[in-house]
Amino acid sequence: MRWDDARAREVLRTLFDTAVAAADPRKVLAAHLPPKPKGRCIVVGMGKSAAVMAAALETAWPDVPLSGTVVTRYGYGVPTRDIEVIEASHPVPDANSEKGARRLLERVRGLWRDDLVIALVSGGGSALCAAPAPGVTLADKQATNRALLACGANITEINTVRKHLSAIKGGRLAAAAAPARIVTLAISDVPGDDPAVIASGPTVPDPTTFADARAVVDRYGLTPPPGVVARLKRDTDETPKPGSLPDAEFRLIAAPMMTLEKAVEAAHGFGLATLVLGDALEGEAREMATVMAGIARSVRTHGQPIAPPAVLLSGGEPTVTIGQGPAGRGGRNTEFVLALALALAGTRGIWGLSGDTDGLDFMDDVAGAIATPDTLARARAKGLDPRAMLGRHDCHSFFDAVGDLIRTGPTLTNVNDFRAILIA
Repeated sequence: MRWDDARAREVLRTLFDTAVAAADPRKVLAAHLPPKPKGRCIVVGMGKSAAVMAAALETAWPDVPLSGTVVTRYGYGVPTRDIEVIEASHPVPDANSEKGARRLLERVRGLWRDDLVIALVSGGGSALCAAPAPGVTLADKQATNRALLACGANITEINTVRKHLSAIKGGRLAAAAAPARIVTLAISDVPGDDPAVIASGPTVPDPTTFADARAVVDRYGLTPPPGVVARLKRDTDETPKPGSLPDAEFRLIAAPMMTLEKAVEAAHGFGLATLVLGDALEGEAREMATVMAGIARSVRTHGQPIAPPAVLLSGGEPTVTIGQGPAGRGGRNTEFVLALALALAGTRGIWGLSGDTDGLDFMDDVAGAIATPDTLARARAKGLDPRAMLGRHDCHSFFDAVGDLIRTGPTLTNVNDFRAILIA
């Protein structure tokens, strides 16, 4: 089969769309529901998928009286019958994030043992539900969040700090719901699918401590607001620890590896051999791209570690460390793709895609981008300097100029980043 640019682009986009569809709550949620309760059923949720998960629950249980509140990102709300939907800001929380978090805590108070709380949790929940702990203000949390996002910390480190500045994260929502049973249905967007990291684990025990949070701040040389510094110096009012939430159950309904497996099936349908490099890759986006470019070249030149035509698939969440200089418009997926294009330097027969499955590569309405063998040539013909634009993290602008951005709009799910490198 002959691989040209049009076909390679079509296949890469099909693989991405297949991965996203595999994590659609409307398709997967119903199979994971617990037995219907004897008492009341209260629904609480946070994350970019929270509203569509709530709608899927209402569809699956039309005969169960449901009430509750979920908080999702602006533009990610969907119509629901009985469950309240609040939209808030991501990736930096706003006043609605605090309002939504307080509302969730109100919903779970005063319940009894026969009552059931269903918590719908997905990526983005940490920013979307922000109830500051005593002594911390919303402005404190906003400033700390911005610093954590820019310093290169990974999601586990970021959420370790977030949990210790919160009245709802790190198992505190489940503690507030006692003695009711709480069942969490989660879509994972974190490497390793750790329940304590997804949306900062509002319904599961937290193994991290104030000392761990202080260590993250020190490791990256951050200077948080005074209220945050004072809060993190505490050794009391810790988050609930393992073994302390006996009536809390966690069920993972969608995760990165599940979506990669669906992409593998689709790739085989196109006659491609597949190699899954992992579902939990972390590190600097541009360094990850350099390594993957080397593997792709080995496939192309030597047929190792897999013979072409083939596709290398991976998931996870790399980081982008912003330096002291001005930064342009970009995110970790477009940063990866531009670094990949530079590392491949126009190598024939290799195309690459990276996109966030939630449709949002950081702040802009961009999911990711595609690199082709002629990406750099087309860019230079337009007077662009690819290396300089990578240096100032202006990767959205770069791919916008060459016409290779991926825009999906809100996908209403989130299983982290999806990467595919096709070698003909």
